[in-house]
Amino acid sequence: MTPNARGSTSGTELTGTPYFRAQRDQRSRTLTIMRAAVITSPGMSPRTIDYADPVDVEGRENVTVTAAAIPPVELLIASGTTYFGVPPCPYIPGLHGTGTTADGRPILFATSAGMFSGEGGSMAEHCAVDLARTLELPDIDVVVAAALANPAPAALGALARGRLVPGETVIVLGASGLVGQIAVQAAHAAGARVVAVARGAHNRERALTRGADAAIDSADIDVDQLAASLLEATDGGAQLVIDPVAGMPALAATRALAPGGRLVNLGDSAAAMLSLPSALVRSRGIDVLGFSTVSLGWPGQSALLQQAFDMARNGTLGIDIEKVPLDDAESAWDRMSAGTVGTRLVLIP
Repeated sequence: MTPNARGSTSGTELTGTPYFRAQRDQRSRTLTIMRAAVITSPGMSPRTIDYADPVDVEGRENVTVTAAAIPPVELLIASGTTYFGVPPCPYIPGLHGTGTTADGRPILFATSAGMFSGEGGSMAEHCAVDLARTLELPDIDVVVAAALANPAPAALGALARGRLVPGETVIVLGASGLVGQIAVQAAHAAGARVVAVARGAHNRERALTRGADAAIDSADIDVDQLAASLLEATDGGAQLVIDPVAGMPALAATRALAPGGRLVNLGDSAAAMLSLPSALVRSRGIDVLGFSTVSLGWPGQSALLQQAFDMARNGTLGIDIEKVPLDDAESAWDRMSAGTVGTRLVLIP
């Protein structure tokens, strides 16, 4: 197969998936192609290659992608170890992205890439999107919108699930990550006293600059030390814990909950298990709540995104972003996998 000048290729070898049906000229047998980051088998990093352009997909609109972030959940879905099961390969990852419609409207869109056979994602030059799962963008940078698309509904939704009341004390675990950072800022903006738990001196300082009243470095300390530090920082107990990590930090934070307190778990980046002593939960009347943005559906997620966009515009929400060319998707993915990235990586086609 020999590529032609940018955008088409002769021959019939390039097929993609049924979802990515190519537009064929029956006389020339020309196939429309695009650049896309493609995962060929579960657990592998995506490689940016020429791939069938998603044109003429029934019930979808082909948008030109402007930005696609790489949140940690993308790596989990690609691994095949989540409750979504093994992803149907090959597929283009990207649960969210920003793009421009044929009539020039900037939108944010959601996909189910990696969850259902034939569903393609945002890490490409084009994406066939379900217009029922889109959001017209207000006056906000599309790169910022793409970076917020996954973590903002998670953080804001967890605070709502935890029934946050102004004046309460909130412990935010995982404040090194973007979900935790957004939760810190949103809880602060809502009038809560915020105690952040982050790993490393840099992440601890960042939490303080973004609204935490106190911040604890969780590196190289055990559960007893962390629980004692949280009890001191919360003046004897918090009313709410936002927990995107599970494991040891969640146990320590639960020990620092006041009677009647609530813990909202929305992730397991520290450990797969959320293990809490029954006597502790019962004696203090603690509510242990689970949360996933999937439960909100698109209407709930888009409402929280609008809230996040408002916060970004008025300066109460800030995040660190690094733009990466689409052709460098594999190296960016590997950096995320290594856990050495302190910013949100956003692919730019």
